[in-house]
Amino acid sequence: MTVTTDAPSEPKTIRGACPHDCPDTCALLTTVRAGRAVHLQGNPDHPQTAGVLCTKVSRYLERVYHPERLLQPLRRVGRKGEGRFEPVGWDEALDDIAARLGALAAHDPQTILPYSYAGTMGLVQGESMAARFFHRLGASLLDRTICSSAGAAALEATIGAKVGMRVEHFADSRLILIWGSNSVGSNLHFWRYAQQAKRAGARLVCIDPRRSETADKCHDHLALLPGTDAALAYALMHECIVHGWVDEDYVQHHTLGWPALRERALQWPPARAAAVCGLPVAQIQALAQHIGACVQQRQPVAIRLNYGMQRTRGGGNAVRAIACLPAVIGAWRYRAGGVLLSSSGWYPVQRDALQRPDLLLRSPCPQPRTLNMSTLGQLLCHPGDAHFGPPVQALVVYNSNPAAVAPQSGEVVRGLAREDLFTVVLEQFLTDTADTADYVLPATTQLEHWDIHLSYGHTDVLLNRPAIEPLGLARPNTWVFRQLAQRLGFDEPCFADDDLALCRQAFGDAIDFDALLGRGWVSLPVPDAPFADGGFPTPSGRCEFASDRLAALGLDPLPEVLPNHEPAGADPRYPLAMISPPARHFLNSTFVNVVSLRDAEGEPLLDIHPDDAAARGIADGDWVEAFNDRGCCRLRARVGTRTRPGVVVGLGIWWRKLSPSGTNVNELTSQALTDLGRAPTFYDCAVDVRRVD
Repeated sequence: MTVTTDAPSEPKTIRGACPHDCPDTCALLTTVRAGRAVHLQGNPDHPQTAGVLCTKVSRYLERVYHPERLLQPLRRVGRKGEGRFEPVGWDEALDDIAARLGALAAHDPQTILPYSYAGTMGLVQGESMAARFFHRLGASLLDRTICSSAGAAALEATIGAKVGMRVEHFADSRLILIWGSNSVGSNLHFWRYAQQAKRAGARLVCIDPRRSETADKCHDHLALLPGTDAALAYALMHECIVHGWVDEDYVQHHTLGWPALRERALQWPPARAAAVCGLPVAQIQALAQHIGACVQQRQPVAIRLNYGMQRTRGGGNAVRAIACLPAVIGAWRYRAGGVLLSSSGWYPVQRDALQRPDLLLRSPCPQPRTLNMSTLGQLLCHPGDAHFGPPVQALVVYNSNPAAVAPQSGEVVRGLAREDLFTVVLEQFLTDTADTADYVLPATTQLEHWDIHLSYGHTDVLLNRPAIEPLGLARPNTWVFRQLAQRLGFDEPCFADDDLALCRQAFGDAIDFDALLGRGWVSLPVPDAPFADGGFPTPSGRCEFASDRLAALGLDPLPEVLPNHEPAGADPRYPLAMISPPARHFLNSTFVNVVSLRDAEGEPLLDIHPDDAAARGIADGDWVEAFNDRGCCRLRARVGTRTRPGVVVGLGIWWRKLSPSGTNVNELTSQALTDLGRAPTFYDCAVDVRRVD
């Protein structure tokens, strides 16, 4: 990669894209002077970004030029977890890594496990050359479930794909339900459209166990108990049925399974749902009345879902129930009506071309096992047997920090501490996970490499150009996996594709790549009201209230109301339900080491209601421990009404080594999975809290 170095008097502006796990996927402009990035801003010409960046990414240059940035390969010299390393050259590191992976592959390549997620959302620095390498190697496949797979499975079973409204049309909605989302902190550009709608007279309703910054700015807030969303959705359907607010014509022509769904909804009057959700009956009835008023006046109702509410045992079914609502009331008839959880299904990504799963056929193991990333602790601690297969003996981590972000992190850390586990981490910093590695390889940031991005919150494709040369000896992920492929003798031509070629392959002829090169983004031709006349991407072409595909798997074809694995109050030892949404200044575990953002966040906090605090002798500002059978985590108590009685909120995700107890909230979460999508249940977690000195 070559980047032109400009004279000090000739700054240059480079177009790019934000790489982080956020639905907004902002377009960036980086100003470079004498080879150094001196300013970063949102691109004002990109309609979705409109020149605005969140607090986190506006500090991105502090991350790029951080004094603790990894700029050379490192080899472990201390015990695992100590974080003691010595510098080593690239050739020496790659030769040894290739030799050790090659030796394991010669015996059984399934002993090798790649582990990655959304440290970058880029299609190139994510799963392109890396996927080719591990496919050709025959390594175990990774089931990438840690964030969104429950909601994805639910959408696919109900409306056919991860598709929905165009986000800009929320500005014309008359009633917006913001369900399981703190949009002010995690979906800022949607919030701009919601505010436009509010100024035009729309009503905003936040449905969230926590009184978030978003809830503060909405007309209404329904603080339901974690994991009870499906019951609330059914109660709203119940009221639509008994009051005549169902769009019978839309239901008849564009849905499947209405009689069965209607019968089930009638079993959920507001009083029953209120008892399950911990809400006043009148609050449920009032929300239903607002929906009914829009139906009667032929005004659009829109639902902005986010992934927090699908992180419980019944999260998939809850998304299914909520996704049925727009079809029940005919909201899809309007461009400003419907639901949006993810827009990523609109994108014609050529994943087979990028990832080359056909290379498995040339590997020593053409049909390797698939291991679920959400149970990493169990995987690393498993000794191996006839059912599981061989134990994991090598772990290659990129675009993730599992020691901090994976559930039940105590077991994850125990697995990472195995001296017989060969671990390689591609990273920008010495994270909790990197501290356990045998080799740490310095990775580039978004300003130092090519990439191409879809979005799960809008419908534009964005291109990221490198703005500066890689700092020090940092290298893109793609370069590392090309080098390893070469050392292992993988001679397929696809391993010679450079990053710009990979960008072109990501969408093939489905987009105008020259236009993308020219201005940095192109928009997909998504209809304004995609399901006004049905045409859902399901097998039936209808919104499937009842799913034959789920029935064929032995599952309930209708959305179910499922209790949590760990319902609030069910275990007297751990009577509190804990959820752990991201702190406003962090994005998962990213940005935790950026000093200005960590200073703004202050300390690891636990929101606790005054009633629960008083019962435990806890005052505002006390140090407390949240604990259960899996472990404990020390946090600063913030006593107030941000949360409801019976629920505590541990804001995450702090690095373990930057936390007072050396642990974070994921010490408490479990490896139990959701009903659909094999996803983690981060917000299905029973704890108690005690004051500590």
